[in-house]
Amino acid sequence: MIRYGFGVDIGGTTCKLGLFSVEGELLEKWEIPTDTADGGIKILSNVAEAVENKLNERRIMRTEVLGIGLDAPGAIGEDGVVSQAVNLGWRQYPAKEELEQRTGMKVCICNDANAAALGEQWKGGGAGCRDMVMVTLGTGVGGAVIAGGRVLGGAHGIAGELGHMTVYPAETERCACGRYGCLEQYASATGIVRVTRRLLEKKNRRTILTDTPELSAKQIADAAKRGDEIALDALEVLGKTLGSALAAVAVVTDPGRFVIGGVARAGNMLLDITRKYYVQDVLTEGRNTEFALAALGNDAGMYGSMRLLLD
Repeated sequence: MIRYGFGVDIGGTTCKLGLFSVEGELLEKWEIPTDTADGGIKILSNVAEAVENKLNERRIMRTEVLGIGLDAPGAIGEDGVVSQAVNLGWRQYPAKEELEQRTGMKVCICNDANAAALGEQWKGGGAGCRDMVMVTLGTGVGGAVIAGGRVLGGAHGIAGELGHMTVYPAETERCACGRYGCLEQYASATGIVRVTRRLLEKKNRRTILTDTPELSAKQIADAAKRGDEIALDALEVLGKTLGSALAAVAVVTDPGRFVIGGVARAGNMLLDITRKYYVQDVLTEGRNTEFALAALGNDAGMYGSMRLLLD
């Protein structure tokens, strides 16, 4: 009888592994270091060893295991080949095939942002919603689109790359992707720091944030909660930019819910600002779209990988 499955989330620092029941209960989770030496050649062998050790520890037979759901950064083709994952050292890497060979189990694989969205749609902020867009505001801006309960991958694996929508064509600073005026330059953790520094220079007045050499998104969010004008203005810029961008996304995908992750400090404050500008810019029919905060944190990828396996 099939009773278990594994969800594996490969990050640049650690690989997060979860043992699940086929009903979706997370039975145990643990981590192993991500060994990126020599082009990441040992990453999947370490994952395979960790899975084998867990089977032995819990005395689980292979016939009881559905398989392994796996996510990794970068664009991933339908053949399970990771075209490029810079922080892992992978390039045109046949991850699905290799892990199947090393474990003798079925492996399903998808992009990490898509896995996080699947996880949230299954057990988190998107639960019960079959048409959903997830946006993760971290060092960059990640995104994923779920339509009819399934991830939209696209012809080239770039569907959901919301962080690289052009929102300010007149921007003079270059984005990490090489282009100008991307959403990521305003709505990410690094983006809000950049915007705040600009406001501090432009408005030339002292605030809680003045003379802060190592300014961070956390400090800005905390200052906004204390009523600091510059921090509130920066949050307004972030929310306006994100809200307007999501209004554009809505006329293409028409989601029932936007799930926003990676904003624990700003939380509902940012959600309210984003929703305000979204409603201003979206077509009338889209104004009732729900907004919710992501709920699974760092476990979202594991849940999503398991969901992918079950699907």
